[in-house]
Amino acid sequence: MVSAVRTIEDAVWDALGGVQDPEIPAVSVVDMGMVRDVTVEGTTVTVVMLPTFTGCPAVPIIKSDVAAAVSMIDDVTGVRVEITFTPPWTTDRITDQGREKLREFGLAPPTGEGPVLITDIGLPEVAECPFCGSRDTHSENAFGPTPCRAIYYCDACRQPFEQFKPV
Repeated sequence: MVSAVRTIEDAVWDALGGVQDPEIPAVSVVDMGMVRDVTVEGTTVTVVMLPTFTGCPAVPIIKSDVAAAVSMIDDVTGVRVEITFTPPWTTDRITDQGREKLREFGLAPPTGEGPVLITDIGLPEVAECPFCGSRDTHSENAFGPTPCRAIYYCDACRQPFEQFKPV
């Protein structure tokens, strides 16, 4: 049973902190700022999630993982996971801890230097290398393994890396 000091909502946020992004397992859905809201009504919990982009193929996995994690909490008898695009997720939602985890994983965190538009992708010409910290880098390809990442190359340590696109 959850104690009066530790509420069900606190337990839900703790559980969500352990739900990893299926595409980037170094960060949780909380680190990525994908949790818009947690509501507790009696013993039923509703978690509202913001996918990182429309059409994200990981959404069914995220919903399942979130529901499984929350359902393990004592005193929770029902879990609803809702997906919304209001407000749209942006890279500003990534926590400082999430940005550090991305860097440690080898992904350059988003720069926050503008929106990603079809006519102006908004990628920085130079990105900081997550491996050595050098800014002696260049863009190799605006299209990485997922729509939210681009490929860069570090001329200092000679490592390729992915840069999150700022959205």
